[in-house]
Amino acid sequence: MANLFFDIPDDISRSTSDAPTMHYTVKIKSFSLLAKNSMEKYDTGEFESGGYKWKLVIYPNGNKDKNVTEYISLYLAIEAADLRPPGWEVHAIFRFFLHDQIRDNYLTIEDTKKKERRFRGIKLEWGYDKVIPLKTFKDASNGYLVDDTCVFGAEVFVSKQRSMDKGEGLELIKESITNKYQWTVYGYSKLTLEYYDSNSFNVGNYKWKICLRPNGEGIGMGSYNSLYLALVNKSSLSPGMKIFAEFTMRILNLTNVDKSLSAKLSRWFSASRHEHGWNRFISIGSSNLTNMGLLYRDAFVVEAVVTILAVVNTAS
Repeated sequence: MANLFFDIPDDISRSTSDAPTMHYTVKIKSFSLLAKNSMEKYDTGEFESGGYKWKLVIYPNGNKDKNVTEYISLYLAIEAADLRPPGWEVHAIFRFFLHDQIRDNYLTIEDTKKKERRFRGIKLEWGYDKVIPLKTFKDASNGYLVDDTCVFGAEVFVSKQRSMDKGEGLELIKESITNKYQWTVYGYSKLTLEYYDSNSFNVGNYKWKICLRPNGEGIGMGSYNSLYLALVNKSSLSPGMKIFAEFTMRILNLTNVDKSLSAKLSRWFSASRHEHGWNRFISIGSSNLTNMGLLYRDAFVVEAVVTILAVVNTAS
């Protein structure tokens, strides 16, 4: 069995989990070639959690800038462009995972006290210089490196964000606010305008609407129906105010709901960015929707499920 008691700093807690919730995983094949090809550092692709973009930063032979050798160093980094306006900072709790491919469970690595870390302009990444000794990692009996392949994962929870310029912070909403709205679009084959909007509906203290672009928009122009969620009362938002919402859009299959076409996003809405969604939600054409069971008598039903998770207010 994998040894959890190898020599790493006391501020790191190690445990095993059978099926943790992970926001991102990265599978590295031919791990040994990282060192042979002089790749001292590997930055993964971006992933989203809590309305921000993140990435993992892996040092396969230790972070030499910290004088670390014979260990794997692993960090979580936030996308610098998300820290706007200047002075904005994000507090997050995170944990890393390493897949034991023999026992099919995961080594969980996290701060012993589950301490929040503050990501800001002068400190974009947090993590551990000594995640696991290379000797332990490469020991085939531990299951972390099998056939020169390994899998790392991460889970990130944003707990607070605030502007140091304003001196104000915000906790995420503990009891989220959710509402569902359905909009029937009639005469699909006869739609000629560039855009159509549903009636407004309320989620919390805010009004929203569904926006349909029958001929597409952006990269979907001419080939796809574009579908968006928009904040209606954007003009009522104070400067710097923004709303973090998770939303699911569905075109319903009225005979078999399980076959409805759906997609999900989490985005920040503000006066300047009041609309989010998909340029390419579904291919244009009545036959396409009909074959999928989404169009009945030249009409279809769009359903939006919107959950407000956080609101940021700034004070003057």
